[in-house]
Amino acid sequence: MTKTVNHNSAQGSRYYRQTGYAASIATSSPSPFKDLTFPLNVYAHALLLEEGKATYLHYGLFQDNQTSLQTAQQFSTDLLMARLPPPPCRILEVGVGLGTTLSLLNQRGYDIHGITPDAQQIAYIQKNLNSGASVSCHSLQDFKAHPESFDVVLLQESAQYIEPLVIFNKALDLLPLSGDLVIIDEFALKYDEAGIGGLHLLEDMVALAERFGFELVERMDLSTQAAPTLDYLLRFTATHRQSLIKDLALTDEQLAQLDESNRTYHKKYASGHYGYALLHFRKKTVPKWRLQILEKSQTPEMFGLFKKTFHHDMTPATWQWKYDSNSGREIGIWRDNQLIAHYGGVGRKILFFGQPQTAVQIGDVMVDTNERGTLTRKGPFFLMAATFLERYIGYNKPYLVGFGFPNERAMKVAERLGLYAEVGRMIEFSWNTRSRFPLWGTRLYLIGREQTDFVITAVNECWHRMAADLQTAIIGIRDWNYLQYRYLDHPSQQYQIMLVKNRFNRRARGILVLRFDPEGCEIVDLIAPLAEIPLLITHARRLAGIYGATRVFCHITGNFTSYFATSGGKQQPLDIRIPANAWSHGTPPETLKNHWWLMSGDKDFR
Repeated sequence: MTKTVNHNSAQGSRYYRQTGYAASIATSSPSPFKDLTFPLNVYAHALLLEEGKATYLHYGLFQDNQTSLQTAQQFSTDLLMARLPPPPCRILEVGVGLGTTLSLLNQRGYDIHGITPDAQQIAYIQKNLNSGASVSCHSLQDFKAHPESFDVVLLQESAQYIEPLVIFNKALDLLPLSGDLVIIDEFALKYDEAGIGGLHLLEDMVALAERFGFELVERMDLSTQAAPTLDYLLRFTATHRQSLIKDLALTDEQLAQLDESNRTYHKKYASGHYGYALLHFRKKTVPKWRLQILEKSQTPEMFGLFKKTFHHDMTPATWQWKYDSNSGREIGIWRDNQLIAHYGGVGRKILFFGQPQTAVQIGDVMVDTNERGTLTRKGPFFLMAATFLERYIGYNKPYLVGFGFPNERAMKVAERLGLYAEVGRMIEFSWNTRSRFPLWGTRLYLIGREQTDFVITAVNECWHRMAADLQTAIIGIRDWNYLQYRYLDHPSQQYQIMLVKNRFNRRARGILVLRFDPEGCEIVDLIAPLAEIPLLITHARRLAGIYGATRVFCHITGNFTSYFATSGGKQQPLDIRIPANAWSHGTPPETLKNHWWLMSGDKDFR
């Protein structure tokens, strides 16, 4: 059953189970469900008004057109209970809702404990149930128990709100060999359009379970039986609209948004994009490598692996700048409680053929030297890369596309495993320095951390003019906010950022980001209409001469070399290829090929 108004907003570890204690319509208060979280209170009270009681709030599984919602819901619960071993086995119910299933299993002799992070649900259970069933206020991620404490982990319409890596990691710890993980829930069956999805992709869940050592015992497609629940909900809210508004102190707008959400879900069921399924997994083995999301407390382990791999330190300040302040994602692999591999991603706002989207730059890909011999689909690199792509990149994922800067060897490994496809290459241009004499038509202005409105406006204007020239390309947004974060707030690198403007009318011509090192003066980035690139290169060459640099150079994707070649210089290919996601459902690599605008500044390490 739909739980939130915005079905496309994933709620992390928050989740709401929909089983409910049977409440009779004969009650002295307007609704015994008034204090429940919206929209659970709506569904519970609507059932109470329509059918005289509210026993469950999860989807029903309808067997014919005459079935009541209550009967269809009971059929779903019975189907789930039929998959359980006989009592007195130990069960962890993740997301107890109003406690009905918890109470029933307790009465049947099961040793059951329920968890929910929702204090209102806990209060309802304590007030209305007298079964003595054990329940505590925890999310699955925060729940602590001894290893192999349960024989079954049960999730009834709560899995969609929990990170799958958390589900399988916890189940692996809490279950013994041959222990059961039973999930009945809504899933995405396919994603074929851009956007943010609210449901886990069914095929990805099954693949991830196998990586954690679980075998699939049973898989039931229940989409056809579950879909009529949405028709019932729409009818209930229409029939009892005024009572719902009055008894639950709601607004008409809240119910209108809820109805629209349910209609959207109805369309997704009809088109085959969303569905309902029962998945029964069994713990078959303990995997050699353990996939986990890297927590902030585990960063010292990441720093150790980083130094071992790249032979220099990553400081806490750099990690904070890269991952923590920019909604980064990190997946690690542990062996014997030691981090042996890491795969990171840093979010980036982009223009995707002129339209705003979000990409992720892959970086800090590391595998311990002692584990690198396994470069197959059973090895650590594949396990973490495939999982990262499935979880985060593609249609209806947090990031539409990914990019990175792997060398030839790393790219070949990823291509052979079917993970990446090449969509571009990096080229280096280099020029001699120029005379120190000024260019009289323009002047330079040094940009620092504290700036005037004039400079901020000038940077944004240069970006908008550049973006207008690149409507058929893919480019990371380069406005003032990005310039400040990427260059001015960098914890260790020093850059010289210059505004090039007309000497007399002060019109901004472009922005240069320079970095001086023993290799010379590097044009790390530029923000300008493409026609201004030769002017910016000339200024960079002049500044390089002033500071005594031996040369000026820059890196640019090969499909845009013509804009730099007009300034002469030498060009040579680099051992850097631009990858695209070829593993999970998303924009085809052919669509992306030779469309990225990338420079050194788009890397996180220059």
